[in-house]
Amino acid sequence: MKTILLIEDNEEIIKGLDYLFMQNEFLLLTAKTYALAKKMILANKYDLILLDVMLPDGDGFSLYKEMKENIQVPVIFLTAKDLEDDIVCGFELGAADYIVKPFHNRELLFRISNALNHSKTLEKVVQIEDITIYLESMKVLKGKTEILLTALEYKILFLLIKNRGRIVPRETLMRLIWEENEHFVNDNTLTVYIKRIREKLGISCIKTIKGLGYKVDVYEK
Repeated sequence: MKTILLIEDNEEIIKGLDYLFMQNEFLLLTAKTYALAKKMILANKYDLILLDVMLPDGDGFSLYKEMKENIQVPVIFLTAKDLEDDIVCGFELGAADYIVKPFHNRELLFRISNALNHSKTLEKVVQIEDITIYLESMKVLKGKTEILLTALEYKILFLLIKNRGRIVPRETLMRLIWEENEHFVNDNTLTVYIKRIREKLGISCIKTIKGLGYKVDVYEK
């Protein structure tokens, strides 16, 4: 499963893309402001970033310039600005593509696929002790036995793996849970999910970093 960060403040676009990406097996995380986008870029790893040029507290071009050293994945600008100078500016900054709103879903998916095909950031298989995780097919094996995780459990595990060797803040994981279920979400909810994942996998490498979050140390096959 590929992870996409959408930096966009338009609620209709966010909801539409959330449904579209869910149907096409993408994990979508969102940031509605310049400030939040900076924090999320620093906190997590992504396979691709969709970046709106017009943000409520800044602009996408400036954000890309400021965070370029921390962005090692394809960036596609999403914007209503169709001036030639803006498009050229986007490509000169190093963007993988530039899509003018409104856009067709099939076109967006095609351009995302094209950008990802030129990226070498996707890890195919990850090994954690005796657990093998196939990231594209969302398949988890313990030895030769398949372990069944819920969609949200897998997304939490996937996010931890994508950031292996780094601390994933509790707030980031809580945001993911909230996006999946807006009801009955509190700090204890995350603790319960982590406990369930540990029990199902029977591994000890998901480390609790007191006061900060969780961390996974793994190696690739």
